[in-house]
Amino acid sequence: MITMTEIARLTGVSQPTVSRVLNGNTAVNPEIRERVLACAREHDFQPNVMAQSLVGSKTRLIGVIVTDISNSFFAELVKYIGEEARKDGYSLILFSSDYDLEKEKECLDVVKRYRVDGLIMVPVDENGAEWRDMVSRLDIPTVVITRHATGIDSFYVAHDEAGAQVARHLREQGYEEYIFFGNTTDDKYLGFIDGMANECREHLTIISSKDPQMIEAALKEHFAKTTGKTGIFAYNDRRAVQMMGILQKMKIRIPEQVGIVGFDNIYLCEVLYPSLSSIAQPNETMASLAVQRLLYRMDHPNDQKREDHPLHAELICRQSSDLKGGILSK
Repeated sequence: MITMTEIARLTGVSQPTVSRVLNGNTAVNPEIRERVLACAREHDFQPNVMAQSLVGSKTRLIGVIVTDISNSFFAELVKYIGEEARKDGYSLILFSSDYDLEKEKECLDVVKRYRVDGLIMVPVDENGAEWRDMVSRLDIPTVVITRHATGIDSFYVAHDEAGAQVARHLREQGYEEYIFFGNTTDDKYLGFIDGMANECREHLTIISSKDPQMIEAALKEHFAKTTGKTGIFAYNDRRAVQMMGILQKMKIRIPEQVGIVGFDNIYLCEVLYPSLSSIAQPNETMASLAVQRLLYRMDHPNDQKREDHPLHAELICRQSSDLKGGILSK
């Protein structure tokens, strides 16, 4: 790969002049400028962004840390972040923490070493004191996405509001018993129980294990003590699909005996049979807002105001929970 020094030799100008041209300085003589640019194009010159960062120049890199890149929800979100960042000439460097706090620390260390211009991340624990301390010591503009981090620019769907939507939907469809598949510290769960009538909460079962055998055992126990129609809310679509598979193995009819709603509205929801009802997040809008806020934060590092921006989710009703054959409004 050709260097600035080699371009200077080939064009007969000084290396500092080459540097000024390639960094966008228009004060250079037009004839010399065109000669340098033509040589750079001919030899496919690529700037050394790491070297530029060492002397205080921008790397034009945005770090992105998500919790699980194997989840197609995050893959789609990153796609939209990349599309928005490219509009302003930025590229992404992507990391996955795998919901592991230690791995998240390693990701943050690498982000710092690469001297990225800004960071968009999905924290493992956005309320953790240790994470907040690490982010503050990064000294890199940071925006949080899909989570609500107090005191840090955040763009997210209100999970409690979405959970309440699911509870209302299952009640309106005529389900009498309920299962929440997930962690009870999740805002989705808190919204789910808030969206229930008081008498419904007495008919709620919690399944938190991800182990298929333990899930099947919990379902058998649940159905041994009830004959009512059961509505299930899974904390994401991957777990909803897992639950559907176990129920089908148990010969339990969906949605006649059990209705299921997931969260994230991944592409599989439409192609499954029965198709899966799910909470859809406005990924493209969320990604665009996060990138634009990060670019603003880069240009205004002394602005102390933080943006707390909840977005609304939409419940997409499909076959897995549609007992009445209707269309659920937003």
